[in-house]
Amino acid sequence: MSMNRPTRTLVLGGKGFIGSHLIDALVRRGFAVRAFDRANVPALSSPPGVEWAEGDFTHEADVARALKEIDVVYHLVSTTLPQTSNADPVFDVATNVEGSIRMLQAAVKAGVKKVVFISSGGTVYGVPRQVPIPEDHPTNPISSYGITKLAVEKYLHLFHALHKLDYTVLRLSNPFGERQRTQAAQGAVAVFMGKILRGEPIEIWGDGSVVRDYVYIGDAVAAMIQAATYSGEARVFNIGSGVGISLNDILAGLAQVTGRKPDVRYAPGRAFDVPVSVLDIARAKAALDWAPVTPFTTGLEKMLAWMKADLAKGS
Repeated sequence: MSMNRPTRTLVLGGKGFIGSHLIDALVRRGFAVRAFDRANVPALSSPPGVEWAEGDFTHEADVARALKEIDVVYHLVSTTLPQTSNADPVFDVATNVEGSIRMLQAAVKAGVKKVVFISSGGTVYGVPRQVPIPEDHPTNPISSYGITKLAVEKYLHLFHALHKLDYTVLRLSNPFGERQRTQAAQGAVAVFMGKILRGEPIEIWGDGSVVRDYVYIGDAVAAMIQAATYSGEARVFNIGSGVGISLNDILAGLAQVTGRKPDVRYAPGRAFDVPVSVLDIARAKAALDWAPVTPFTTGLEKMLAWMKADLAKGS
């Protein structure tokens, strides 16, 4: 990548929660940014200077156009969720795996230098044998979502071996923060906060003891920025807080920052919910020179301030 011009980046999935924050951060740091997403999806953020390329990730021609004259690709696109992927694994593979392979083929043709893939630290390992979970832990996903993420990781390795396409995989835990949808099928922190502010009951699958690794979106994006210029030997990194937080802990934190007691209703647990998932982030700290800096409660406070402002606008 030339030192005489800004690094040209493409964010696949630029209109999403993570993508919008990544775009903002790239622009602030002087990267030239192109963002790709569907035309019928509103952009959560579009700072000056961002070039938008709209299309369908499963359409080869759309993706090929977006890849022209790009140095670094951030691959954030996913057409499924962990909770729903098992209902139609064929669709999961056809859209996410096949779409990613076509993207990699087009990236090689376009002369792309590097791909940064946002994988899933919460699903690729399956039921952990040890906690915190290191990157060399066995990968036995119990959702199609996790299997397809892992498959894309393997194809990145293949394209590096065959075509010298550089890549970094970030196995992200559970990001939370401003702009996260409150009425969605995933994202416990945002969903719970939205329900508390609207005075709605919160339904929890199980007894609330399920533990996950929640990382503030600003910290997660900082790791993605570091990955763009990283050139070391390691390819796969866990990105999380490294701290386990239960659903009941989330409820307690939300009660603290909102000053409201949640109306919680517990339901039977779900078979695909891994009881505990906390990531070992030592490798990212050492190799990427990255570490999360935002305490969970501070992240909740930032999220709450944004959510209140958003609700005040009537959106």
